[in-house]
Amino acid sequence: MNYPNGKRSTKQSHALRRKSKPDFSNRGMSLEEDISVTNEYYLSAGKAVVHKKPTPVQIVNVDYPKRSAAVIKEAYFKQASTTDFNGVYRSRYIDFEAKETKNKTSFPLSNVQQHQIDHMKAVHQHGGIAFMIIKFTPLDEVYLLPSPLLFEYWDEQSNGGRKSIPYSFIHEHGEKIPFHYQARVDYAAALDKLYF
Repeated sequence: MNYPNGKRSTKQSHALRRKSKPDFSNRGMSLEEDISVTNEYYLSAGKAVVHKKPTPVQIVNVDYPKRSAAVIKEAYFKQASTTDFNGVYRSRYIDFEAKETKNKTSFPLSNVQQHQIDHMKAVHQHGGIAFMIIKFTPLDEVYLLPSPLLFEYWDEQSNGGRKSIPYSFIHEHGEKIPFHYQARVDYAAALDKLYF
């Protein structure tokens, strides 16, 4: 309630103060969005040039209800995409996939496709840095897992091994990425520790 002297009621002023505090409970719509914000920050700061790869789509049917507006009615993926992001950091090519899981105890390998593994293996063999960023959503924890560690579990699953990577392994061998305001998923700091 507003009083004639212009002061707000105590309840309102407390509610306004609560709203003005930063709220980190909803850090972004998704891990990919947070990484895209991070990449924009890296680019503006001159730290790295990394972009999300567009998914190749073949447009088949377009409707033109007005001259100025086209509506895509039918489209198909041209080919399976490789990984989510690629670019250059500290003069090295980097290429990575971002995945979220609701699982608290492991990362299911079913979240990854064979063509993505093949692509990351090729990047690794040619001297690039390939990795996966994994978010355990219920724990609100994000990790960078170097591709060779991912490859171990991927290759073992076809020989009767696990179909997932234990959280404890990722926690111990991956690099935890803390949340920051500008670089929401500051994977460059994790890369510095692991590769530079």
